[in-house]
Amino acid sequence: VERGTELGKEAQPILAQGGLVPDEIVRAMVEEWITGPECAGGFILDGFPRTLPQAVALDGILKDRGFPKPVVFFLKVERSRLLRRLTGRRICSIGGEIYNVYDLPPKVPGRCDNDGGELVMRSDDREEVVRPRLDLYEERTRGVVDRYTKLGLLMEVDANQDPGLLTETLFEILGPARSE
Repeated sequence: VERGTELGKEAQPILAQGGLVPDEIVRAMVEEWITGPECAGGFILDGFPRTLPQAVALDGILKDRGFPKPVVFFLKVERSRLLRRLTGRRICSIGGEIYNVYDLPPKVPGRCDNDGGELVMRSDDREEVVRPRLDLYEERTRGVVDRYTKLGLLMEVDANQDPGLLTETLFEILGPARSE
């Protein structure tokens, strides 16, 4: 979406309303990206796959392109904490730094600590958009979690912890996988 590709332009209005982009569009976007030169040394997919058809498609893409089996994380977090993280998220309009008005506020409300840029809320972080999006996410991802659990590829991680500690935990787990 950020790169302004045709597929990204097709996905943008759906995302702005809190919807989930159709599987075929997302699959095409992911395949285009992971087969590019920027992913030659490996990659991390955040938020994909979200549906069982996307998982099946990803597995096929990885196999066809000769990639190793993936490491799949399921970041388990309490719904109330997730709502707080999403509805409190603010992004610097200049540098893109991320804050949270509840848990990681800037020194001056509404302003970035680094460059003084205005902190803005993404349109899809409004509570009336987030709640139905989470419901839809939970409904659609159940099959993905089941699939990767059965394949022995899923690693469930407690994501209720501080984001910095969570990142450290993920890198510790990835350590051995990064060298494969």
